[in-house]
Amino acid sequence: MESISAFEIIKVGIGPSSSHTMGPWKAAEMFINEITEQKTLNEISQIKVQLFGSLAKTGHGHGTDVAVLMGLGGEDFTQIDTNTIPEKVEKIKTENQILLKGAKAIPFSYTNDLIFDFEHNLPFHANGMLFLAIFNDGTVVEKKYYSVGGGFVATENENTITQNAIVTPYPCHHAATIAERCAELNLRVSDLIFINEQAWRSLDEIKSQALNIWNEIKDCIFRGVNKPGILPGGLNVKRRAAEMNEKLLAGRSCTTVNEWMRAVKASDKSFTSINKWVTCFALAVNEENASFGRIITAPTNGASGVIPAVLMYAHCFVDNFDDDKIIRFIITAGEIGTLFKKNATISAAMGGCQAEIGVSSAMAAAGLTECLGGSPEQVLMAAEIAMEHHLGLTCDPIGGLVQVPCIERNSMGAIKAITASNIALDSDPKSAKVSLDAVIKSMWDTARDMNTKYKETSEGGLAINIPVNIAEC
Repeated sequence: MESISAFEIIKVGIGPSSSHTMGPWKAAEMFINEITEQKTLNEISQIKVQLFGSLAKTGHGHGTDVAVLMGLGGEDFTQIDTNTIPEKVEKIKTENQILLKGAKAIPFSYTNDLIFDFEHNLPFHANGMLFLAIFNDGTVVEKKYYSVGGGFVATENENTITQNAIVTPYPCHHAATIAERCAELNLRVSDLIFINEQAWRSLDEIKSQALNIWNEIKDCIFRGVNKPGILPGGLNVKRRAAEMNEKLLAGRSCTTVNEWMRAVKASDKSFTSINKWVTCFALAVNEENASFGRIITAPTNGASGVIPAVLMYAHCFVDNFDDDKIIRFIITAGEIGTLFKKNATISAAMGGCQAEIGVSSAMAAAGLTECLGGSPEQVLMAAEIAMEHHLGLTCDPIGGLVQVPCIERNSMGAIKAITASNIALDSDPKSAKVSLDAVIKSMWDTARDMNTKYKETSEGGLAINIPVNIAEC
C-alpha cells in the first residue's frame, strides 16, 4: 500500500460537495486533457456527459451539472472567482454552446448533452460518470470516471490519488503502526508526519502549505460570519452564522479577519459563549460551502466546517496556540484522514455521513489532542472516540442539497471532536477497549451493511420525511 500525503486529505476546494462538485469538475478537466492528447480541440464537434447513481439523484442540489460545465470550460476551482459561476453557466444554457478549455466553442445543449440517469448505476462506484466526445471525422471516444470522495477521481484501473502516492520512510497505513513508529523513534505523532511528508516536499514547503490552508480557513470563516441572507437551491435556508457572530460580538463590526479574531479572543469566555462560537465557526464555513464558496476540503466538502471550527476554537481560546501548533494540528489531522481513506471510505455515497462528518471529527480530535500535549496513544484514542460516536450516521440531504441536515452536523462534529480530545487527554489509553483501527473497520463494515438509500441519494430519512417545496433543484 502506498502512502498518501496529509495534504491530499486537507486541501483547497470549492462547494458544495467534494464528491459531487470537485470530483466531476476534475473528471471533466481530465477527459478534455486526455482526448486532446489524441486530437486537437478544433477536431471536436460534440461532447456528451451522462451522470449515474448518486451523482444523478442529488446532482442538481450538489451542483454536479455546474461542475461539469466549468470543468469542460477549463476553469480551475482553486482560482475561479466563485461569484462569476452563475453567469458562466447561464451563458452556456442560453447560447447552447460551450467554450472547451476556454478556447474552442462547440454546440452544447444543457438538456440533451448533460444527462441525469436516475435509473442506472455503474458497477465500480455509486458516483459514476460517462464522458463521450465526437470528432469531425466521426470518431467517438468515451471514458468512465468515478468520484470516490474528497475530490478524488478514479477509473476502473487508476485513481488520481496514486499520482502523488509514494512509499515514505516510515509508512503508516494503520493506527497501530503510527503508535509503533512513534515509540520506536521516540517521536510525537506530528514529528513522525513531518519526516514522512518530506518525501513529497521540503520542511519549509510543508509549513508554508499548512499555513496557506490556515489562511484559507480564516478567510472562509470571516466571509461566512459577515454574509447574511438565504442560501441558494430552493429550500430557503437562512444563513445563521452572521447573526450569531453579531450577537456574540455585541454588535461590534470588524473590517479585517485579524481584527475579527482579536475581537473573538476578547469576547466572553464562558462555556456557553465558547460553545456558541464553535457552532458559529462551523456554520460559517458550511454556509459558504452551500453557496459554491471556496472552502477547505477536510476530508470532504460536506464535512468542511469541522476542522476549521476546532482549529479556530483552539487559536482563539487555547493559550499559546501559535503557528507551530496550527501546522502540527493540520498535518496530524490529515494523517488520520489517510487511515480512513486507505482502510474504509471518505465518500458519503459509499458510507453515509459517518464517512464524512465522522471522519472529520476524528481528524480534528486527533489534531487538537496532538497540540494540547497528548501522547501518540492519546492522539489515536481521541480519533477513535470521535469516530465511535458517529458510527451509523446516514447521509439523507433534503432536496439533494448540502444544507439540511449537513450544515448543523458540522457544528455537532466539531463539538464531539473537542469532547473526544478532552476525554482522551484525561484517560489512560492502556485501559481503552476499542482501538482506532477497530473503529475504522467497524465504520467500513457498517458502510457496507447500510441500505443504499441512506448513502447520499435523498431517498431515505429526513429527505423523504420533511415536506418541502423546492423550486430550483
